[in-house]
Amino acid sequence: MRKILFAALSLGFTMSTFAQQKNERPYYWQQHVDYKMSVDMDVETYRYTGEQELAYTNNSPDTLQTVFYHLYFNAFQPGSEMDVRSRNLPDPDRRVGSRISELGPDEIGYVKVNSLKQNGTEIEHHTEGTILEVALAQPILPGETVTFNMDFEGQVPVQIRRSGRNNKEGVALSMTQWYPKMAEYDFEGWQDHPYIAREFQGVWGDFDVKITIDKDYVIGGTGYLQNPQEIGHGYEAEGMKVKRPKGEKLTWHFKAPNVIDFAWAADPEYVHDTFVMENGPTLHFFYKDNDEIRENWKNLQPKTAELMDFFSKNVGPYPWEQYSVIQGGDGGMEYAMCTLITGERKFGSLVGVTAHELAHTWFQHILATNEAKHEWMDEGFTSFISDLAENQVMERENENPFEGAYNGYLKLANSDKQEPLSTQADRYSMNTVYGISAYSKGEVFLSQLGYVIGQDKLMQTLKKYYDDFKFTHPTPNDIIRTAEKVSGMQLWWYLNEWAQTTHTIDYSIKSVEAENEGKTRITLERIGKMPMPVDLMVEYVDGSVESFYAPLRMMRGEKDNPYENIERTVMEDWPWVYPEYSFAIDRDSSEIKTIYLDPSGLMADINRENNIYRQPDTAKND
Repeated sequence: MRKILFAALSLGFTMSTFAQQKNERPYYWQQHVDYKMSVDMDVETYRYTGEQELAYTNNSPDTLQTVFYHLYFNAFQPGSEMDVRSRNLPDPDRRVGSRISELGPDEIGYVKVNSLKQNGTEIEHHTEGTILEVALAQPILPGETVTFNMDFEGQVPVQIRRSGRNNKEGVALSMTQWYPKMAEYDFEGWQDHPYIAREFQGVWGDFDVKITIDKDYVIGGTGYLQNPQEIGHGYEAEGMKVKRPKGEKLTWHFKAPNVIDFAWAADPEYVHDTFVMENGPTLHFFYKDNDEIRENWKNLQPKTAELMDFFSKNVGPYPWEQYSVIQGGDGGMEYAMCTLITGERKFGSLVGVTAHELAHTWFQHILATNEAKHEWMDEGFTSFISDLAENQVMERENENPFEGAYNGYLKLANSDKQEPLSTQADRYSMNTVYGISAYSKGEVFLSQLGYVIGQDKLMQTLKKYYDDFKFTHPTPNDIIRTAEKVSGMQLWWYLNEWAQTTHTIDYSIKSVEAENEGKTRITLERIGKMPMPVDLMVEYVDGSVESFYAPLRMMRGEKDNPYENIERTVMEDWPWVYPEYSFAIDRDSSEIKTIYLDPSGLMADINRENNIYRQPDTAKND
């Protein structure tokens, strides 16, 4: 009863959220899908057959003449777009390289659609790589719900990237992106991006999935198990009698409300542990038990609870009642209500990958930005909040937990390889450039936004962003408009400069000169193309400290003093067109020991050597 009630509450939560969005954004809409699937897996051949019933609701104002499905497993075939792209990159992902081109017929992956009906009528369909193109029997009108029935079959590829069989740690099946998945249709049209390398997008809906597999296999993944009394394997409640059906296979029945994907993994040697949080979801852990990793996986469980609590408090409540951490895949990858990670790691690494993939729940499965176009919003924001969480949960006490992201970005910014964050995810010239851009520069976007509007306003922005845009596929404009509402500033320029150009930040202390009447004139220079507000800290010979703040004129506002115990002078706004900014302070130059431009280090200045001034005699002594 509890599971059924929760599913109903979840649906109500979704519909009320959607209604709220319609009121706040009258032109907003999103599609809806409900899947019913039954699959039968042969663990000897790694082939499976499936039936899918998909109820598709067209909430758009458009009449749809065609639809598209993703067939992701088709990427793992010689000559596929993923294969060719990998072999033509100067720095291919080492997990892929040329491996796809070397697969034999019994090693490749595929999904084949054998029949497809729309409301009972056979319809034409055509497979091109990882996309199924469907010509509808009848157009789907605005507001109409139609039912698609499909018979399909697949083969699980040798584990190469994310999905696959028999990964390097011996996990039998990592079943991610394994079924024909309806593509997203939104205000920008069909998001029918082929699977080349990057990540995914999906339509929210409810999943009802039955998986029939060898009786010795244990499954972990998306959704709530509906028949624990038949399955056992650690799912049964205390005192429950497990009545397994006769035969060589078991059928596992899962339901998942309001998710954008359904993933699972299976292995006959999985250990299944649970960790019940106070005022939080039940955590599930699936791993291949051995002496080398057992202790780490046991110790991971309370740390995962701490991470879950951190994200729920600092972004927004976790909306489902369980989450699973599963050994599988090729590194770490987030999915609905679960993650697959490789498990043979040192403890710090195990916590780190869990922190990152769990954080994706908020930015990819609740705030599900289109990753093909705005991958930095998912990867970067996830990196930001997971670094912040790890700093607390692992008791690192790092004054700048985002230091690694800054170092990565600065290395790229000082090269000639940088491309705008608006570059489509698969279109970056190098894997390295994609990685630094999506993860590091995306993370710096948030941490540096905290520099612009204040750290307290940044955390308020994240919470409001969650509240306003959960389950609605937000865009870059949505996060920056949220920050404007919280801070009272104009921030369009920040999004434009950081995400849509390759402009860099470089400010310097150009000169410090004595003036009449015991005053000192300080001149700052903007060398880089990207303008920013400027914090300046002046340390005097007598040990006193004073700060100065020059807001950027087009911000139309100013942040609160980030240094509560230090007196701050707010100066005239600095218009971005002026390359220099000069002001006088009421102290003799001989009294100045050191001047620091951006003492917080949160402004991504590409040359910090010109950010410090030291009185000449002091510099000699140093």
